[in-house]
Amino acid sequence: MNKAIVRPRGFNPALGHSPRAFSRLGGSAAKAAGFTLIEVLLATMLLAAGLALGFATVRAAGATAERGEAMAARNERMRAVSQFLRSRIGGAQGIVFNLDQASGQAQRFIGDARSMRFVADLPDYLGRGGPHLHELGVDGRDSEQALLVDFRMVVAGQTLATPDARPPEPLADGLRSVRFAYRTNAHDGKPGSWQPQWDFPESLPLQVRVQIADARGPWPDLVVALPLAANAGIAVERDK
Repeated sequence: MNKAIVRPRGFNPALGHSPRAFSRLGGSAAKAAGFTLIEVLLATMLLAAGLALGFATVRAAGATAERGEAMAARNERMRAVSQFLRSRIGGAQGIVFNLDQASGQAQRFIGDARSMRFVADLPDYLGRGGPHLHELGVDGRDSEQALLVDFRMVVAGQTLATPDARPPEPLADGLRSVRFAYRTNAHDGKPGSWQPQWDFPESLPLQVRVQIADARGPWPDLVVALPLAANAGIAVERDK
């Protein structure tokens, strides 16, 4: 005896479920997968804010790195220039490099606020060594000043002029100011005051001070003692 198969109302054999159930399922999925306009705008705003914050962080990190590199380069330049000046000025020997034609006075050290000349041994890495006239000078004005150095051989109290002599070389450029000052003993035997002009070319100063400033500000003052000053006779500061 065949039993009748009872199907629910609206049941479709091809679909396996009723059309109403299909429409309800499809409608619920479509509704769950969609976003409202406010949600899209909010997500876009959050994304833009995150990108802006990320770019700002990258720029700040880059600027910090650049400032650090610039500071390190400046410190290295100050160290190199100061070390060179200390070794050259401190090595002044008091050797005569010229005779004043008018007075016949021997010249061992000549200096003013922007230049100085003295004799010291030339390091091997700069040439063949031996006594050479060291001439330090300042070229330029305002914020484009340069500290120059020149070397010339000295023989028997005379500075030799060579035809193939090189022009003065820049020791440091882009400077705002360079000042030299000199000091010797006062009458009471104590160190005298700093003078912008060295008035005793036949003698060496006891100390030389170098003040340099660049666009970022002044460098630490460099004060160099001349150990061989006593050998050339210590000058006494004149009364003003």
